[in-house]
Amino acid sequence: FVQSGTYDHVLIVGVDILSRITNWQDRNTCVLFGDGAAAVVLGPCGQGQGILSTYLGADGSGGDYLYLPAGGSRLPLDQEALEQGLQYTHMNGPEVFKFAVRIMGEAALAALKGADLSLQDVTYLIRHQANQRIIDAAAKRLRLPPERVVVNLDRYGNMSSASIPVALAEAADAGRFQPGDVLVLVGFGAGLTWGAAVVKWGQV
Repeated sequence: FVQSGTYDHVLIVGVDILSRITNWQDRNTCVLFGDGAAAVVLGPCGQGQGILSTYLGADGSGGDYLYLPAGGSRLPLDQEALEQGLQYTHMNGPEVFKFAVRIMGEAALAALKGADLSLQDVTYLIRHQANQRIIDAAAKRLRLPPERVVVNLDRYGNMSSASIPVALAEAADAGRFQPGDVLVLVGFGAGLTWGAAVVKWGQV
């Protein structure tokens, strides 16, 4: 929309209140998630700055690895569903881990290729803050040292759609980014879905 001139600025908001759908008796999931909200304003920028490329994907065959069983039209919430705990997030941790490590590396590389850049050009990697093992494994796969990976998982947990913009905002507020820095943003989620963007940081 911005590139085509349809709009001058676009506000993108990510909010998740995961505590509402977390089973606090399930230690496989309840220790991972946090609530969060973040917003990003997109607008015109100078040539060669801003979003240089994006990459999106989805694979429904992994839909049962991370899902909310009840609460939709297929299975509305009723007393039986509530008694079975179907209002809570269900996750196959090992399968999500394998998927996330693989796809986040592939998505980052695909986005870099779309921008005609390589791993050597990356200043910072800002990933979906799913869990530290996934972050570390993907960074290792991309051969990026820890100081070039933005992490705030230890303070907030996995805030789902808010995790990348919160990490981006905090790093920017801390003065970590300089004009010309190349940032790779990459995330994944239920569906299974994934996406990545290469951004060249401009003068704020």
